[in-house]
Amino acid sequence: MRYLLIALLCLLPVFAHAGEATDMAADPVLEKRMIGLAENLRCLVCQNESLASSHSGLAEDLRREVREQMQKGLSDQEIIDYLVSRYGDFVLYDPPVKKTTWVLWYGPFVLLLAGAGTLVYQLRKRKSQIPEAELSAEETQRAAELLNETAESPNQPKDPQA
Repeated sequence: MRYLLIALLCLLPVFAHAGEATDMAADPVLEKRMIGLAENLRCLVCQNESLASSHSGLAEDLRREVREQMQKGLSDQEIIDYLVSRYGDFVLYDPPVKKTTWVLWYGPFVLLLAGAGTLVYQLRKRKSQIPEAELSAEETQRAAELLNETAESPNQPKDPQA
């Protein structure tokens, strides 16, 4: 009896490690269709994951609901229309272009153009504020001498003590 109890205690971690089985459709074709459709739907909890790859409870419920609707014979488009009517365009990874999603589609481009316009404006404004330095006759002569020195001996290193 003691050995049986020890054997059961040794097997206890095996039973504790077993996870809950994922719910899958009995039909593998239906499951493949559900995964294909769920890849194009966004998880409402995770938001950056597809419904197929999310592990949240709501995602599991939505996958189960999609399976049930597929078993009832609804087409993929009918299922998508149902989910959009219930959760809005946010459930789609590629929301359609319409008045309510214009900001989503065109907002980044408007912000990019506004930023570029602001940058050009600021650079022109700064350029007009910087006074152009005018050299005196003595400074012009000194610059010419320095240029002539470097033009005459481009390969000779300058003597730091000179």
